[in-house]
Amino acid sequence: MNKQDRIRGSFFGAIVGDALCLGSHYEYDAQKIWKAYGNAPISKFMSPGEMMGGQTHGIGWGERNYHPGKKAGGTTDYGDYNILILEHLANMGSPAKEFSVDELIPHWKKRLENGWGSWICTMTKTTYEQIRVGVETKHLGGPSNAMAIRHVAAHAYYDNEDTLAQVARQSMFTHKESSALGGGEFFARVTNRVINGQTPGDAIEEVAILMGGFFESKTAQAIAKHKEATDPTTELSKEQFVDDLSITSMARLWDIGRSEPIRVGKASPTEGTLPGSIYFILKYANEEDGLNRALQANAMVGGDNASRSIAIGMVLGAYFGIDALNKEWKESLEQNEYCEELLSKLPLLQA
Repeated sequence: MNKQDRIRGSFFGAIVGDALCLGSHYEYDAQKIWKAYGNAPISKFMSPGEMMGGQTHGIGWGERNYHPGKKAGGTTDYGDYNILILEHLANMGSPAKEFSVDELIPHWKKRLENGWGSWICTMTKTTYEQIRVGVETKHLGGPSNAMAIRHVAAHAYYDNEDTLAQVARQSMFTHKESSALGGGEFFARVTNRVINGQTPGDAIEEVAILMGGFFESKTAQAIAKHKEATDPTTELSKEQFVDDLSITSMARLWDIGRSEPIRVGKASPTEGTLPGSIYFILKYANEEDGLNRALQANAMVGGDNASRSIAIGMVLGAYFGIDALNKEWKESLEQNEYCEELLSKLPLLQA
């Protein structure tokens, strides 16, 4: 496997993983998803809420169709943002140039204003309004702690780890909160190391030590849960919904005051999405067909599975490479050819 295969695997692993989540995004009942999909893991792309009455239960935000402009094979807002960054990088041209949020914003506004189709998060709305009233770029963003990784295409544009860490933060310009921005940096560093030959486990442990504090603690939590879930002597390992129980057990209850409380592990905050993503990466990195099985398993857990899918897909896609990705999924991805064309223009993938 060459480096280009790893880079393409990283990008399409993330986008395909996101598209697999479109049908169940924000559905917090894993057993409901399992029954809706015929008591089996998801095997094809679904439209929003397909097989579940056309909507999902985003606890705190109610039951609705969160992506009304999308159909099977399309992406959620997480995938949309990564394709947006891909478009911007392709427009920047070669050789590689410095990433600029100021230069990105006009393109971002145009995309938002012309049939975005996906859920528009509160921080995106907040930042759009800030720009409208003239807030300086360096002061943009809101306080959400939701991990929103958007920089996957940058791994085909830059190869320096510190540069990628910075671009990961810049592409999340709608966020200010430290754990959210750090989550993007964490997986940028891990993915770069895997693209350059490290195993996911080694890369995760090294980056956790490098970043320390919150990130080291959450990584240790995920490693411990992975060991418990895969130890055949534990009660957890014998559970049918072992992944769902593992994810939810790593997080506190979050009483958001709008309806029933939920476990943060399945919601958007980085304190849940980061260890949850690490759990799936570690569990499936050493399994046969691990990339595709991880993307399936993550989609079936529900919650904000699309956020986790980007991290899981980019790391395991880099590890297993593009040829390991389910070809039927990739080819039925709505923007497959479009993304291939744009990726081919980026410096590290130019012929």
